[in-house]
Amino acid sequence: MALTRALGAFVAGLDRRTIPAEAFRIARMGLIDCVGVMIAGRDDDAPQILRRTLLPTGAPTGGEATLYFSDLRAPAPEAAWINGTAAHVLDFDDVSLRGHPSTVLVPAIMAEAEALGSSGTDILTAYVAGYEVWAELIRRERGMLHSKGWHPTGVLGAIGAAAACARLHGLDAERATMAIALGASQSAGLMANFGTMTKPFHAGRSAHSGLMAARLAKAGFTASADAIEHPQGFLSAVSQHGEVDRESAATIGHQFRILTEGLSIKKFPACYCTHRAIDGALELVRGNSFGADDVAKVEVHISDRFATILRNAKPQTGLEAKFSMQFAMAASVIAGRVGLPELTDAFVRRPDVQALMTKVQVLPNQDYDPESPSGSRFDKVVVTLKDGRVIDGPEIRRARGHATIPLSDGELFEKFRACLEVGGEVARAESLFDRLLALDTIQARQIAAAA
Repeated sequence: MALTRALGAFVAGLDRRTIPAEAFRIARMGLIDCVGVMIAGRDDDAPQILRRTLLPTGAPTGGEATLYFSDLRAPAPEAAWINGTAAHVLDFDDVSLRGHPSTVLVPAIMAEAEALGSSGTDILTAYVAGYEVWAELIRRERGMLHSKGWHPTGVLGAIGAAAACARLHGLDAERATMAIALGASQSAGLMANFGTMTKPFHAGRSAHSGLMAARLAKAGFTASADAIEHPQGFLSAVSQHGEVDRESAATIGHQFRILTEGLSIKKFPACYCTHRAIDGALELVRGNSFGADDVAKVEVHISDRFATILRNAKPQTGLEAKFSMQFAMAASVIAGRVGLPELTDAFVRRPDVQALMTKVQVLPNQDYDPESPSGSRFDKVVVTLKDGRVIDGPEIRRARGHATIPLSDGELFEKFRACLEVGGEVARAESLFDRLLALDTIQARQIAAAA
């Protein structure tokens, strides 16, 4: 069976009873984390500008779906767009499949699930459907989409969200195929826009695109049934060097990639390319007595691919600082952490932060990790002090929160609580967290009603 049709058949035939409990657990973890960072990011300029533009007369009280778990509502497509932008604006959302799957899948699924009156189990099943389609596409690309200037979250997210919403609607194989093909024609997102409001816009737009693709396919809208594998189709169009597998049979459905790839939950609200080095820097700070004034030089060993993504050597805003290894190291030394309070314009522009950033040297390498080819086998931080001492940091191979060293439920709740505190909703952190943990026993509208 041709690839696009195979993806559609998988989505249409996915039975919740065949999904392992562990896959549901991972999906639920991604959903909980995404809701937390969405609430934390909801008052940021990007989602608020988008909300005012999309809903110029105000958010209707009778809309299909809630906006960022508040008392505001909107039509489901607009809710997915705004919520997806809010969920990605802090760059605090989870990581997998060379991108940020939950920040696209969750807003699309939750908005449409409210509109349809879906169950919590329907939501989790749709998440797995979207994740697995995303994973099948990643498997076929040998190169790195980042290296061609594509933002994988925007490029792959529209297809994943289309698959997820097609499953939520219960589309048959033919119409699910159309939804996936239509999602592929809406793939977009440029790395040149990293460090601006447009990066989170990529996630929100993909959530909206996928939701609309499923709705249009359900209504009879057509697309090419070979849009993914055609020589002028999605895989060829976005591939870095054309080293892409368009021919082999789909492996989707043979095993659940969500079990092997999992999700990595971020501990820091910055580009994931900084996280291993932050872990290393914080370990150096905790284990040695030195401050910013003592530092002569900070050397950071990372892959050349990570170095390319971290484009801002002299950031002036919180958004720019999310893509700056220089800032990550300065915040680690000066604040002893890299959290939401540090990722603000005021902190970034502090004279001591700006001064220490000039002492950070990024030393890229091509010693790639075979299990994560964008990164090196390990990242490492070395600090040279003005008195001549050299403090050699540990080799950090996986950041804390990575799928192989996951956060506990307690640690996940602490992040969730901190996010709701930033969003002004800390009083209901525990009750909302508990409802989301029990998602498979309740309905989508029950979550919204209790919000």
